[in-house]
Amino acid sequence: MTHRKTLAILVGGGPAPGINSVIGASTIRAALEDVEVLGIEDGFEWLMQGNVEHVRPLTIEGVSRIHFRGGSFIGISRANPTTAPEFIENTLLALLRLDVSQLITIGGDDTAYSAIRLAERATGRMQIVHVPKSIDNDLDLPPNVDTFGYQTARHHGAEIVKNLMVDARTTSRWYFVISMGRKAGHLALGIGKAAGATLTLIPEEFERRPIQLRTLVDTLVGAILKRLSYGRRDGVAVIAEGVVLGIDPQDLAHLEDVERDTHGNVRIDEVNIGEILKREVQRHLRDFGIKTTVVAKNIGYELRCADPIPFDMEYTRDLGYCASKYLIEGGDAAVVTLQGGHFMPIPFHQLLDAETGRARIRMADIHSTRYAIARRYMIRLRRDDFEEPHELAKFAAAAGKSTARTTPVSRTDLPPQWSTTEEGSK
Repeated sequence: MTHRKTLAILVGGGPAPGINSVIGASTIRAALEDVEVLGIEDGFEWLMQGNVEHVRPLTIEGVSRIHFRGGSFIGISRANPTTAPEFIENTLLALLRLDVSQLITIGGDDTAYSAIRLAERATGRMQIVHVPKSIDNDLDLPPNVDTFGYQTARHHGAEIVKNLMVDARTTSRWYFVISMGRKAGHLALGIGKAAGATLTLIPEEFERRPIQLRTLVDTLVGAILKRLSYGRRDGVAVIAEGVVLGIDPQDLAHLEDVERDTHGNVRIDEVNIGEILKREVQRHLRDFGIKTTVVAKNIGYELRCADPIPFDMEYTRDLGYCASKYLIEGGDAAVVTLQGGHFMPIPFHQLLDAETGRARIRMADIHSTRYAIARRYMIRLRRDDFEEPHELAKFAAAAGKSTARTTPVSRTDLPPQWSTTEEGSK
C-alpha cells in the first residue's frame, strides 16, 4: 500500500488579488487525485513556532467559488522563518508532523526566499513549489510574465487616478498619489501610464544615489510650472513609494526610527512622503508667488484585496492547477510560471542573486520603449525647454520671472533631473 499524500498551501507577504483563485484551483486539482489538502493559516507565523494547530482541511466543495473574491481564504502574514535557523527547522518539523509531503507557497520575493531555504533544509523530504504573487510585479520573472495580482491592482489604481484627474481639473488642484511599490516602480508606472497621469516618478529613474529630496521637489515644481504655462492649474503626479528608500537619510533624518517588518524592510507607510513632498513643493512655489492646492493621497491598501479582474482570475486558476499538477508528477523546488500560454517551472536556484544570496528583484526598465513612450506623455521640464525662446517666455510668465539674461541659458545652470532624453507632452 502507498502512503496517501498530503499537500499544504500557505500564503505569505501582503495580499494580492487572485490568492483565492490559486488556493481553489490547487485544491481541486489535488483532490481529484485523491491528495489530501491542508490550508496553513496565517502563513509561516505558527509553523515557525512549531505550532501545528492553525490548519484547516480544504475540499472541493469549500473552495469551488472562492476565486471570485479578494483577500486570502486561509489568512496571510509576513512572518519570516529565515531570520533564525531554528525557525526554518521548526517550520520543517511542523509540516512533517502534519504529514505534509508537498507544499505550495504563495507570495512575493520574501516568501519565495523562505520557500527556497525551506527546500534546502528539507533535503528531499518534502516537495516545494512557489506561486509568485505581488501587486508590485517585482519578482525576477521573464520580462513578459507578470506576478499575479498586478493587473488587477493596476486596473483599480487607474480607476482611482482617473477620478482624481477629474477632481483635479474641476477644483484646479494637484494630487500627489503615492503608489505601493517598495522596491520597484512597475505599479506606479502602470497606473500612471494607463490613466494618463500628468507625470509619474519611479525609483529606477534616479540613477544617482542617494536621491536628494530637492531633486524630487524640483521635478514636481517644474511640472507644475510647465503645466501652468499651458494654462492648466491642475494635475496628478503618481509617485512610487519606493523612492523614499533612495532618499538621502540626511533629508529624512527620522527614517532610521521608522518601524521595520520582519524582513528588515522599512515600513514605508510610516514615512509620509506625500505630505513631505506636498509641504516642500508648496514652499518652493511660494518663492515664485504661486499658491497651489496640493493633496497627498496614498493608494495601495484599496488595491491589495480587490476582487480579481477576469485576467487575474483565469491566470491564477491556471497557476494553481499547474502548481498541484507539477507536484503530483514529482516536481520540486521551482517557481510556477506560465510563459506564452505554456507551463514553465523556474528552478529555485535561478531565482537567487549570486551576490546577495536572496531572490532577485525585477526593476522597471527605464531604457525600454515602453518607458520612453510613458515619458513622452508626461509633463516635465526639460533642459531644452530653456533653449526655445517662446517656451522660455511662457515659463517665465508662469513663474513671474524675467527672461532677460546677458548670456544664453546654460545646461549647467539647470537641475540634472530636467532631462533631454524624452520629448515630453505639450
